Amino acid sequence: MSTSTLNLKVVSPQGVLLETEAASVQFPGEDGLYGLLPRHAAMTALTESGVLRARNSAGEEVELLIHDGFAQVQDNQVTVLTRSAEKPEEIDLDRAERAVERARERLLAHKSEVDLVRAQMALRRALLRERLARRR
Repeated sequence: MSTSTLNLKVVSPQGVLLETEAASVQFPGEDGLYGLLPRHAAMTALTESGVLRARNSAGEEVELLIHDGFAQVQDNQVTVLTRSAEKPEEIDLDRAERAVERARERLLAHKSEVDLVRAQMALRRALLRERLARRR
């Protein structure tokens, strides 16, 4: 790896989902969107559900939908540990649409046993999956 690229590694409980050299990396953080270029200062940040984008050395964009975790940057190495991740081509649009509908129904039910925060997060994740699947 040269100092003009970042080594990106995305890991979930299922294993290593992506390992590539990248000219730039962008990921959703708890405090907003983070953009990384080679020689970025060392840092650790909480991630949240959203699209991680990396531009590889050939200029191609790679995308992954990641869900909650953290990212560490050190010595041109970016490691993202995530609860789960999906490639856009692996997302089942019909399943994503059904998940959006279920999440909306839970929110509209106004039942006291519904954990409002969890229901909102489920809706957000489902909408992200649906939007990314539609872009394919």
